[in-house]
Amino acid sequence: MYAVIRAGGKQYRVAPGDVIKVEKTGTGPDSVVEFKEVLAISSADGQITKADGATVTGQVVQEDRHKKILVFHLKRKKQYKKMRGHRQDFTAVRITEIAFEGQKFSAPVLEKKAPKKKKVETPEAEATGKSKAKAKTKKAPAKKAAKKTPAKKPTPKKKK
Repeated sequence: MYAVIRAGGKQYRVAPGDVIKVEKTGTGPDSVVEFKEVLAISSADGQITKADGATVTGQVVQEDRHKKILVFHLKRKKQYKKMRGHRQDFTAVRITEIAFEGQKFSAPVLEKKAPKKKKVETPEAEATGKSKAKAKTKKAPAKKAAKKTPAKKPTPKKKK
């Protein structure tokens, strides 16, 4: 089952569990977003119908900015050059549920990942003095100078 929604002037085809990047919304992270402007919906039969009264809900995953786009203007022979950059804000939303005519299609709940544990140095390493900090302070071996080759003298031209 999927739905076609309109958000931020664009149309998206979404299914439960999909993550889409929409124009920035005013909500914060881990908040719920509801898309009421549903244009079409597919049923379990595969038929596409008009979706009056359907709603699509999602959860905000991330708020960030896209990669920078460079815009370069040039007028030939006029010495005119202008360079500008642009980064568009976006909100990444994970679609959690599609509701239509009393039916609800939900995405499976994702478990939050536990933060990684920091490595702790063992007391044996500290006693022997082999810590990572000391290993990094070693200097690299000095580079050898390249051998100089004598410059070749130009050969005189032969006269005929």
